[in-house]
Amino acid sequence: MAIVSNTPGLSIETPAGPLTTSAHHPVIRFLVKRLAVGLLTLLIASMLIFVATNILPGNAAVVVLGRSATPTVLHHLEAELGINHPLAVRYLSWLGGMLHGNFGQSAVAKAEGRPDSAISFTLGSPLADSAILAGLTTLLLIPLTLLFGVLAGLFARRKLDHVISVPSVVMSGLPEFVTGTALIFIFFTELNILPPIALLNPGQSPFSDLKALILPVLTLLAVAVGSGVRQVRAGMIKILQQDFIRFARLNGIPEHRVILRYALRNALAPSVQVIAQNLQYLVGGIIIVESVFTYPGIGTYLVTAVTSRDVTEVQAAALVLAALYIVINIVADLIVVFLVPKLRTAIS
Repeated sequence: MAIVSNTPGLSIETPAGPLTTSAHHPVIRFLVKRLAVGLLTLLIASMLIFVATNILPGNAAVVVLGRSATPTVLHHLEAELGINHPLAVRYLSWLGGMLHGNFGQSAVAKAEGRPDSAISFTLGSPLADSAILAGLTTLLLIPLTLLFGVLAGLFARRKLDHVISVPSVVMSGLPEFVTGTALIFIFFTELNILPPIALLNPGQSPFSDLKALILPVLTLLAVAVGSGVRQVRAGMIKILQQDFIRFARLNGIPEHRVILRYALRNALAPSVQVIAQNLQYLVGGIIIVESVFTYPGIGTYLVTAVTSRDVTEVQAAALVLAALYIVINIVADLIVVFLVPKLRTAIS
């Protein structure tokens, strides 16, 4: 038997010999289980999304026809769109199409006779624009959350901690639309240096107008970083109170090595979960922020689809967001398992 110590003060007894088999097989089993749970969760989410969207009053046929929605014409259009089939039949047909990569067709676009009625076509551009907005936010979110959270934890209950923690509490407590409106007032109404909305022409890349991205990114960062900093700070304070940190200091190890080698390394795993929660927040928060700034992403797409009662578009967009939420959760769990060796022992 060999003693493996990855955390000061913690010893884990493992069989001697190559670690490849014993380390990887539990992780693979864990991944398979998480994927199975994720797929089951997504299936349940698809049922809830489908039922919720179909119990809403009105439908795309009524919206498209408007005043000309006579019973005969309405019945004909509903039959063409497949709206008049039983709910269970429509769900199975929709789910089967999803499994084959067919998101269906936009009911409104099809009723209007537009050639680009396929959801895979109408959803692609908004999804890409949202990915750009979320990607830029994530690139700033991760280092800022770790930096300010760690600094607040290291200087807990001192001046620097108050300077960081007070704004974090305020920002995390404000709804996205309030933060966005405040930023518009400051940077457009008062300073007139940034545009209040992010209007882009169809097919235009968000990178072609970087100024239009600044306020949406700042709004997402304000809420996400504010919440994340408080959680990372709490985790850092907890780590610094552990016995192995005291022993390291008593043994004369320089403070910078205690912080970098022991405290930060052990605080990293909880921080990954915090960052994952913030990324999951982005999945929902981006809908509100895009609506505030008229950014042509998945949020605006979803709001427009709900307004026009385009059930197929709403279902596709909601299911994509649910899938992203589940994927982020699974990836975060895997990263934590790799960062904390004792977890690999626990799941074996």
